[in-house]
Amino acid sequence: MRSLLCAAGAAGILLFAAAGPVVADDAGGGDGFTISDPRIKESSGLAASRAHPGVYWTHNDSDDGPYVYAVDGRTGRTVATVTLRGIGDPRDVEAISVGPDGNVYVGDIGDNLGGTWNHVWIYRFPEPRQLRDQTVTAAQLTVTYDEGPRDAEAMMVHPKTGRVYIASKKKSGGAALYEGPQRLSSRGTNTFRRIAAVDQWVTDGAFSPDGTRLLLRGYFGAEMYRWEGGRPKDIGSVGVPLQMQGESVSFTPDGRTLLFGSEGRSSRVQPVGLSGDQLPESAAKNSGGKTGGTGGTDDRNEDAPGKNRNVLLAAVTFGVGAVVVLGLRRLFRRK
Repeated sequence: MRSLLCAAGAAGILLFAAAGPVVADDAGGGDGFTISDPRIKESSGLAASRAHPGVYWTHNDSDDGPYVYAVDGRTGRTVATVTLRGIGDPRDVEAISVGPDGNVYVGDIGDNLGGTWNHVWIYRFPEPRQLRDQTVTAAQLTVTYDEGPRDAEAMMVHPKTGRVYIASKKKSGGAALYEGPQRLSSRGTNTFRRIAAVDQWVTDGAFSPDGTRLLLRGYFGAEMYRWEGGRPKDIGSVGVPLQMQGESVSFTPDGRTLLFGSEGRSSRVQPVGLSGDQLPESAAKNSGGKTGGTGGTDDRNEDAPGKNRNVLLAAVTFGVGAVVVLGLRRLFRRK
Protein backbone atom coordinates (compact mmCIF):
# COMPACT_ATOMS: atom_id res chain seq x y z
CA MET A 1 0.00 0.00 0.00
CA ARG A 2 2.79 2.41 0.94
CA SER A 3 4.63 1.78 -2.32
CA LEU A 4 1.46 2.40 -4.29
CA LEU A 5 0.87 5.66 -2.44
CA CYS A 6 4.45 6.72 -3.15
CA ALA A 7 3.94 5.90 -6.80
CA ALA A 8 0.80 8.04 -6.82
CA GLY A 9 2.70 10.93 -5.25
CA ALA A 10 5.49 10.56 -7.79
CA ALA A 11 2.94 10.60 -10.60
CA GLY A 12 1.57 13.88 -9.27
CA ILE A 13 5.06 15.39 -9.13
CA LEU A 14 5.77 14.26 -12.69
CA LEU A 15 2.49 15.77 -13.84
CA PHE A 16 3.44 19.08 -12.24
CA ALA A 17 6.91 19.06 -13.80
CA ALA A 18 5.66 18.09 -17.26
CA ALA A 19 3.10 20.87 -17.35
CA GLY A 20 5.66 23.68 -17.15
CA PRO A 21 5.17 27.07 -18.78
CA VAL A 22 5.28 27.53 -22.52
CA VAL A 23 8.10 29.91 -23.32
CA ALA A 24 9.56 31.83 -26.20
CA ASP A 25 12.20 29.96 -28.17
CA ASP A 26 15.67 31.49 -28.33
CA ALA A 27 18.86 30.23 -29.96
CA GLY A 28 20.82 31.30 -26.89
CA GLY A 29 19.38 28.81 -24.43
CA GLY A 30 15.79 30.03 -24.39
CA ASP A 31 14.53 26.46 -24.14
CA GLY A 32 16.47 25.97 -20.91
CA PHE A 33 19.18 23.43 -20.23
CA THR A 34 20.57 21.08 -17.59
CA ILE A 35 24.04 21.79 -16.18
CA SER A 36 25.79 18.46 -16.64
CA ASP A 37 29.24 19.18 -15.14
CA PRO A 38 29.52 17.22 -11.84
CA ARG A 39 31.86 19.91 -10.50
CA ILE A 40 29.04 22.47 -10.59
CA LYS A 41 27.12 21.45 -7.49
CA GLU A 42 26.00 24.86 -6.25
CA SER A 43 25.38 27.06 -9.28
CA SER A 44 24.70 30.38 -7.60
CA GLY A 45 24.90 32.88 -10.45
CA LEU A 46 24.15 32.99 -14.17
CA ALA A 47 25.05 35.49 -16.89
CA ALA A 48 24.76 35.42 -20.67
CA SER A 49 28.07 35.81 -22.46
CA ARG A 50 28.48 38.87 -24.69
CA ALA A 51 31.39 37.44 -26.67
CA HIS A 52 29.97 33.96 -27.20
CA PRO A 53 26.23 33.84 -28.04
CA GLY A 54 24.46 30.88 -26.48
CA VAL A 55 27.01 30.51 -23.66
CA TYR A 56 26.29 31.28 -20.00
CA TRP A 57 28.78 31.92 -17.22
CA THR A 58 28.20 30.34 -13.83
CA HIS A 59 30.09 29.44 -10.64
CA ASN A 60 29.69 27.50 -7.44
CA ASP A 61 28.83 28.97 -4.09
CA SER A 62 31.45 28.81 -1.31
CA ASP A 63 34.19 26.18 -0.91
CA ASP A 64 34.99 25.74 -4.60
CA GLY A 65 37.96 27.97 -5.35
CA PRO A 66 38.66 30.70 -7.93
CA TYR A 67 36.77 29.03 -10.78
CA VAL A 68 34.22 30.25 -13.30
CA TYR A 69 32.53 27.96 -15.83
CA ALA A 70 31.27 28.64 -19.35
CA VAL A 71 28.23 26.45 -20.10
CA ASP A 72 26.69 25.83 -23.52
CA GLY A 73 23.04 26.90 -23.33
CA ARG A 74 22.04 24.30 -25.93
CA THR A 75 23.65 21.21 -24.41
CA GLY A 76 24.37 22.14 -20.79
CA ARG A 77 27.99 21.04 -21.20
CA THR A 78 30.91 23.03 -19.78
CA VAL A 79 32.95 24.39 -22.68
CA ALA A 80 35.57 26.25 -20.64
CA THR A 81 36.83 26.51 -17.07
CA VAL A 82 38.47 29.80 -16.14
CA THR A 83 40.77 29.94 -13.12
CA LEU A 84 41.25 33.37 -11.54
CA ARG A 85 44.69 34.38 -10.30
CA GLY A 86 45.77 37.54 -8.51
CA ILE A 87 43.00 37.29 -5.92
CA GLY A 88 42.73 35.83 -2.45
CA ASP A 89 40.67 32.79 -1.49
CA PRO A 90 37.02 33.35 -2.49
CA ARG A 91 34.81 33.47 0.58
CA ASP A 92 31.16 33.28 -0.51
CA VAL A 93 30.72 33.79 -4.27
CA GLU A 94 27.08 34.52 -5.07
CA ALA A 95 26.69 36.40 -8.37
CA ILE A 96 28.10 36.98 -11.83
CA SER A 97 27.45 39.56 -14.54
CA VAL A 98 29.01 40.68 -17.83
CA GLY A 99 29.56 44.40 -18.37
CA PRO A 100 29.58 46.55 -21.52
CA ASP A 101 33.33 47.02 -21.02
CA GLY A 102 33.91 43.38 -22.01
CA ASN A 103 34.67 42.30 -18.45
CA VAL A 104 33.12 39.54 -16.38
CA TYR A 105 32.27 40.58 -12.82
CA VAL A 106 32.13 37.94 -10.07
CA GLY A 107 30.48 38.91 -6.78
CA ASP A 108 32.11 37.44 -3.68
CA ILE A 109 29.41 39.28 -1.74
CA GLY A 110 27.68 36.66 0.40
CA ASP A 111 28.02 36.68 4.15
CA ASN A 112 27.42 33.39 5.88
CA LEU A 113 27.90 35.18 9.19
CA GLY A 114 24.63 37.06 8.71
CA GLY A 115 25.99 40.38 7.48
CA THR A 116 28.96 41.02 9.76
CA TRP A 117 31.97 41.11 7.43
CA ASN A 118 33.19 44.69 7.18
CA HIS A 119 33.95 44.30 3.47
CA VAL A 120 33.33 41.98 0.53
CA TRP A 121 34.89 41.68 -2.93
CA ILE A 122 34.14 41.83 -6.62
CA TYR A 123 36.51 40.11 -9.04
CA ARG A 124 36.80 41.52 -12.55
CA PHE A 125 38.48 39.95 -15.58
CA PRO A 126 38.23 40.31 -19.38
CA GLU A 127 35.82 37.87 -20.98
CA PRO A 128 38.04 35.36 -22.83
CA ARG A 129 38.01 35.56 -26.62
CA GLN A 130 38.45 31.80 -26.89
CA LEU A 131 36.47 29.21 -24.96
CA ARG A 132 39.05 26.87 -23.53
CA ASP A 133 40.37 26.00 -20.08
CA GLN A 134 42.66 28.83 -19.05
CA THR A 135 44.00 30.95 -16.19
CA VAL A 136 43.42 34.71 -16.24
CA THR A 137 44.50 37.58 -14.02
CA ALA A 138 41.60 39.25 -12.22
CA ALA A 139 41.34 42.54 -10.36
CA GLN A 140 40.12 42.28 -6.77
CA LEU A 141 37.82 45.18 -5.84
CA THR A 142 36.98 45.87 -2.20
CA VAL A 143 33.34 46.76 -1.47
CA THR A 144 31.61 48.27 1.58
CA TYR A 145 28.09 49.65 2.11
CA ASP A 146 27.12 53.08 3.37
CA GLU A 147 24.80 51.44 5.91
CA GLY A 148 27.31 48.93 7.23
CA PRO A 149 27.79 45.20 6.48
CA ARG A 150 25.13 43.41 4.46
CA ASP A 151 24.48 39.85 3.35
CA ALA A 152 23.91 39.90 -0.42
CA GLU A 153 23.52 37.42 -3.26
CA ALA A 154 22.61 39.64 -6.23
CA MET A 155 25.06 41.78 -8.22
CA MET A 156 24.16 43.33 -11.58
CA VAL A 157 26.18 45.38 -14.07
CA HIS A 158 24.08 47.77 -16.15
CA PRO A 159 24.60 46.85 -19.83
CA LYS A 160 24.75 50.49 -21.00
CA THR A 161 26.35 52.54 -18.23
CA GLY A 162 28.56 49.79 -16.78
CA ARG A 163 27.56 50.78 -13.27
CA VAL A 164 27.46 47.97 -10.71
CA TYR A 165 24.53 47.37 -8.34
CA ILE A 166 24.09 45.00 -5.42
CA ALA A 167 20.83 43.91 -3.81
CA SER A 168 21.05 42.78 -0.21
CA LYS A 169 19.33 39.55 0.69
CA LYS A 170 17.42 40.99 3.62
CA LYS A 171 17.30 44.11 5.72
CA SER A 172 14.87 44.34 8.63
CA GLY A 173 12.55 41.93 6.86
CA GLY A 174 13.24 43.32 3.38
CA ALA A 175 16.11 44.04 1.03
CA ALA A 176 17.66 47.13 -0.53
CA LEU A 177 19.35 48.03 -3.78
CA TYR A 178 22.78 49.63 -3.58
CA GLU A 179 24.60 51.60 -6.28
CA GLY A 180 28.36 51.46 -6.72
CA PRO A 181 30.61 54.36 -7.75
CA GLN A 182 30.48 55.38 -11.39
CA ARG A 183 33.71 53.48 -11.88
CA LEU A 184 35.01 50.80 -9.57
CA SER A 185 38.62 51.11 -8.46
CA SER A 186 41.06 48.34 -7.62
CA ARG A 187 42.72 50.76 -5.19
CA GLY A 188 41.06 51.66 -1.92
CA THR A 189 37.44 50.88 -1.08
CA ASN A 190 34.34 51.15 -3.25
CA THR A 191 31.34 52.28 -1.19
CA PHE A 192 27.91 51.20 -2.41
CA ARG A 193 25.06 53.52 -1.45
CA ARG A 194 21.43 52.59 -0.89
CA ILE A 195 19.10 53.90 -3.60
CA ALA A 196 15.88 51.91 -3.14
CA ALA A 197 14.09 49.52 -0.81
CA VAL A 198 13.21 46.07 -2.17
CA ASP A 199 10.43 44.08 -0.52
CA GLN A 200 11.84 40.65 -1.24
CA TRP A 201 14.31 38.02 -0.07
CA VAL A 202 16.69 38.48 -3.05
CA THR A 203 18.87 35.59 -4.24
CA ASP A 204 19.89 37.01 -7.64
CA GLY A 205 19.13 39.66 -10.22
CA ALA A 206 19.74 40.66 -13.82
CA PHE A 207 19.37 43.63 -16.15
CA SER A 208 17.78 43.10 -19.54
CA PRO A 209 20.24 43.37 -22.46
CA ASP A 210 18.96 46.84 -23.35
CA GLY A 211 19.06 48.04 -19.74
CA THR A 212 15.37 49.00 -19.54
CA ARG A 213 14.34 46.25 -17.12
CA LEU A 214 15.72 44.88 -13.86
CA LEU A 215 14.61 41.50 -12.50
CA LEU A 216 15.21 40.54 -8.87
CA ARG A 217 14.37 37.00 -7.85
CA GLY A 218 13.88 35.16 -4.59
CA TYR A 219 13.30 31.51 -3.78
CA PHE A 220 9.59 31.61 -4.58
CA GLY A 221 8.97 34.82 -6.50
CA ALA A 222 10.45 37.58 -8.62
CA GLU A 223 9.77 41.26 -9.29
CA MET A 224 10.28 43.11 -12.55
CA TYR A 225 11.28 46.78 -12.50
CA ARG A 226 11.37 49.40 -15.20
CA TRP A 227 14.75 51.14 -15.07
CA GLU A 228 14.24 54.90 -15.30
CA GLY A 229 16.82 57.58 -14.56
CA GLY A 230 19.04 55.12 -12.75
CA ARG A 231 16.27 54.00 -10.42
CA PRO A 232 13.90 50.99 -10.34
CA LYS A 233 10.12 51.27 -10.74
CA ASP A 234 8.17 48.15 -9.78
CA ILE A 235 5.92 46.92 -12.60
CA GLY A 236 4.79 43.56 -11.23
CA SER A 237 5.68 40.03 -10.28
CA VAL A 238 6.95 37.25 -12.54
CA GLY A 239 6.13 33.59 -12.00
CA VAL A 240 9.16 31.60 -10.81
CA PRO A 241 9.47 27.86 -11.56
CA LEU A 242 9.33 25.47 -8.63
CA GLN A 243 12.99 24.74 -7.82
CA MET A 244 14.90 23.00 -5.06
CA GLN A 245 16.92 26.13 -4.17
CA GLY A 246 16.47 28.95 -6.68
CA GLU A 247 19.70 30.95 -6.71
CA SER A 248 20.24 32.46 -10.16
CA VAL A 249 18.61 34.29 -13.06
CA SER A 250 19.61 35.72 -16.43
CA PHE A 251 17.92 37.24 -19.46
CA THR A 252 18.48 35.52 -22.78
CA PRO A 253 20.33 37.72 -25.33
CA ASP A 254 17.10 38.74 -27.06
CA GLY A 255 15.55 39.88 -23.76
CA ARG A 256 12.36 37.90 -24.28
CA THR A 257 13.02 35.08 -21.84
CA LEU A 258 14.24 34.71 -18.28
CA LEU A 259 16.37 31.73 -17.28
CA PHE A 260 16.01 30.62 -13.65
CA GLY A 261 18.70 28.38 -12.15
CA SER A 262 18.99 26.35 -8.99
CA GLU A 263 21.70 24.80 -6.86
CA GLY A 264 22.28 21.03 -6.89
CA ARG A 265 23.91 18.45 -9.12
CA SER A 266 22.57 18.28 -12.69
CA SER A 267 20.45 21.33 -11.91
CA ARG A 268 17.91 22.49 -14.48
CA VAL A 269 17.96 26.05 -15.82
CA GLN A 270 14.30 26.77 -16.55
CA PRO A 271 12.92 29.35 -18.99
CA VAL A 272 10.01 31.72 -18.46
CA GLY A 273 8.89 33.89 -21.37
CA LEU A 274 7.97 37.54 -20.88
CA SER A 275 5.07 39.47 -22.32
CA GLY A 276 3.30 42.82 -22.09
CA ASP A 277 4.86 45.61 -20.09
CA GLN A 278 7.52 43.32 -18.68
CA LEU A 279 9.17 42.87 -22.05
CA PRO A 280 12.28 45.06 -22.37
CA GLU A 281 11.68 47.97 -24.70
CA SER A 282 13.93 46.63 -27.47
CA ALA A 283 12.21 43.22 -27.36
CA ALA A 284 8.74 44.80 -27.46
CA LYS A 285 9.74 46.98 -30.40
CA ASN A 286 11.17 44.01 -32.32
CA SER A 287 7.97 42.03 -31.73
CA GLY A 288 5.97 44.59 -33.73
CA GLY A 289 3.54 45.16 -30.88
CA LYS A 290 2.95 41.44 -30.31
CA THR A 291 3.73 39.90 -26.98
CA GLY A 292 5.47 36.56 -26.77
CA GLY A 293 5.83 33.87 -24.14
CA THR A 294 3.62 33.31 -21.16
CA GLY A 295 5.74 33.97 -18.12
CA GLY A 296 5.15 37.68 -17.60
CA THR A 297 2.22 39.79 -16.55
CA ASP A 298 -0.12 42.23 -18.19
CA ASP A 299 -0.42 45.85 -17.09
CA ARG A 300 -2.80 44.98 -14.28
CA ASN A 301 -0.21 42.86 -12.43
CA GLU A 302 -2.87 40.90 -10.56
CA ASP A 303 -3.36 38.69 -13.61
CA ALA A 304 0.18 37.36 -13.69
CA PRO A 305 0.12 34.29 -15.99
CA GLY A 306 3.25 32.75 -14.49
CA LYS A 307 1.97 33.10 -10.96
CA ASN A 308 -1.55 31.90 -11.84
CA ARG A 309 -0.10 28.95 -13.74
CA ASN A 310 1.96 27.82 -10.75
CA VAL A 311 -1.09 27.99 -8.49
CA LEU A 312 -3.24 26.15 -11.04
CA LEU A 313 -0.69 23.39 -11.55
CA ALA A 314 -0.27 22.94 -7.81
CA ALA A 315 -4.05 22.61 -7.44
CA VAL A 316 -4.29 20.12 -10.30
CA THR A 317 -1.41 18.05 -8.92
CA PHE A 318 -2.96 17.95 -5.46
CA GLY A 319 -6.35 17.04 -6.90
CA VAL A 320 -5.03 14.20 -9.06
CA GLY A 321 -2.95 12.83 -6.18
CA ALA A 322 -5.95 12.91 -3.86
CA VAL A 323 -8.17 11.09 -6.37
CA VAL A 324 -5.55 8.39 -6.92
CA VAL A 325 -5.00 7.86 -3.19
CA LEU A 326 -8.75 7.64 -2.46
CA GLY A 327 -9.20 5.19 -5.31
CA LEU A 328 -6.43 2.96 -4.00
CA ARG A 329 -7.86 3.00 -0.50
CA ARG A 330 -11.27 1.89 -1.77
CA LEU A 331 -9.66 -0.83 -3.82
CA PHE A 332 -7.82 -2.23 -0.80
CA ARG A 333 -10.94 -2.03 1.38
CA ARG A 334 -12.82 -4.19 -1.12
CA LYS A 335 -10.06 -6.78 -0.96
